[in-house]
Amino acid sequence: MIGLPATITTCLFDLDGVLTSTASLHRAAWKRAFDELLGRRGSGEFTDEDYAAYVDGRPRLDGVRAFVASRGLDLPEGSPDDPPDVDTVHGVGTRKNDLVLRMIDEQGVEPFPGSERYLTAVREAGLAIGVVTSSANAENVLAAAGLDRFVQARVDGVTITTEGLRGKPAPDSFLACARLLGAEPAAAAVFEDALAGVEAGRAGRFGHVVGVDRADQAEALRRHGADVVVTDLAELLEVPPT
Repeated sequence: MIGLPATITTCLFDLDGVLTSTASLHRAAWKRAFDELLGRRGSGEFTDEDYAAYVDGRPRLDGVRAFVASRGLDLPEGSPDDPPDVDTVHGVGTRKNDLVLRMIDEQGVEPFPGSERYLTAVREAGLAIGVVTSSANAENVLAAAGLDRFVQARVDGVTITTEGLRGKPAPDSFLACARLLGAEPAAAAVFEDALAGVEAGRAGRFGHVVGVDRADQAEALRRHGADVVVTDLAELLEVPPT
């Protein structure tokens, strides 16, 4: 009993905020990186609302572009070689990544207990498991959290860049992972805590979209495309199959 329609054979999970608590580290790293930039430009601080609207779930550089555009800031694109102290799209992205890697190293990575229980139940039910994330650090995070043993396919920030996929809210990364697992979208369920992520699940016409409410945004998750919203994946273990 895993709380999904009987037609679902494959589960595609976002990582940060769905399986691990690292979303809070990403949010804190983004705030530090952007507040340094905004302070130099005389703009107000980066907020939780900014994170949800422009950054959460998106590839790193897309998040930088979307947020600075929302503030009307003219930020050069720069290049991947830009150091973290340079005010370019790439420089801010590197600054954020350096910060989050330091936080992960200092604080470690813990899976949500309910998510680990749910992954165990999904595996025992014989469903395929994939991870779809915009993070370029997914391989290390999964290993540090001890969750890599569940994962049969992974599409992450590295994949998105190397294969030229559009990031969430486009469905490309979820569709790519479904293909790796040999599943049609209608037979796959998407699990997401980000508004951009549930939008991607709906845009890809996946069979079921589960919103995971870690930030008191249940109604917004539903509006953006979630079929059901839970605060913890373990809640699904109590839902009769349909």
